[in-house]
Amino acid sequence: MSEPFSVRVTVRGYETDVQGHLNQAVYLNYAEHARWALLREAGITQSVLAARGVGPVALETTIRYKRELLAGDEVDVSCAFSWNTGKTFRIEQVVTGADGTVSAEITAVGGVLDLGLRKLLPSPQDVFRELARNPGLFGL
Repeated sequence: MSEPFSVRVTVRGYETDVQGHLNQAVYLNYAEHARWALLREAGITQSVLAARGVGPVALETTIRYKRELLAGDEVDVSCAFSWNTGKTFRIEQVVTGADGTVSAEITAVGGVLDLGLRKLLPSPQDVFRELARNPGLFGL
């Protein structure tokens, strides 16, 4: 099995809180950044999604904080999709420091919204398979 897709991020000083730790909400930004980077790498851009009349939506996100991050720290944010049989899918993400220390684990549940009907599509993996140049990045 291949390694999950990941992107490198450097913690910026303005992203930290009064204790000097990465602010809790910024972990969501890092996770979202990695997800969109994966979509782009697979050939799915926002304009491709809009032209198809669909968009990915977040339905639930859980963050497990494991170790603090400080300004200047470099981390890799992974992104791995897993598919259910229904309207939703899961995304497992890990924020890992250069030394291999896990700083956070992020689990998200998502779906694909029909932008006209404002309803979740019954088989989101079919949309990703249809639109992606490289569906293997999504485990498809």
